[in-house]
Amino acid sequence: MSNKYLFLKSGFPRAPFGLGIGRYVCQLQRITLKFCKNRGASQGIRGFIEHDLVNYAKENPGVVVYVKPRRHRQPVIVAEYLNGDRQWMEVANYSREDIIKWMELLRTQFHNGSSLRLRKLWHTEFPSIQGPWTPFTFRNPMLNLTQFPNKELGAAVKLGPTATEQLVELFKAQQLTDNAVNDSCQNVEETSIHVQRT
Repeated sequence: MSNKYLFLKSGFPRAPFGLGIGRYVCQLQRITLKFCKNRGASQGIRGFIEHDLVNYAKENPGVVVYVKPRRHRQPVIVAEYLNGDRQWMEVANYSREDIIKWMELLRTQFHNGSSLRLRKLWHTEFPSIQGPWTPFTFRNPMLNLTQFPNKELGAAVKLGPTATEQLVELFKAQQLTDNAVNDSCQNVEETSIHVQRT
């Protein structure tokens, strides 16, 4: 197993201010496209610059785009974010469609998430004054003085009847009333037959 993760920058998972709450603030501040004018490895990024870069700049006026030609070097995209993070990405032999997808991903994320080692899976900027909730938070403090074993605390918890049990009881009560009505009807018929015979 590799120990590479020990050298990563550590932090907590959190969303930056304005990301989905209230006014949206694009976290990508500037992006630099470095490429070679004649190497074959830069063909995809050159295609993106020729056909898609103007539309990308119009759709994202808050992002500054730099284009930097370099001779005989691999094509690179460098993204700089509002929180100071920089993401460097080599895009040699990428197609124009791949460059479009990566540019969109760099625009929508707020830092290089894969290079952050999480200290915990949750984090809050405003911790509770009362402390974290536990199963004993709202229990009666007199339970601290209880002598164990205790029959009252060890007894099974008696809950109210469930919805199914209530429906079964209603059905039984309805059957009883139907039977009582049927019995009374039979009694009336029997008495009327008895009266007619006499």
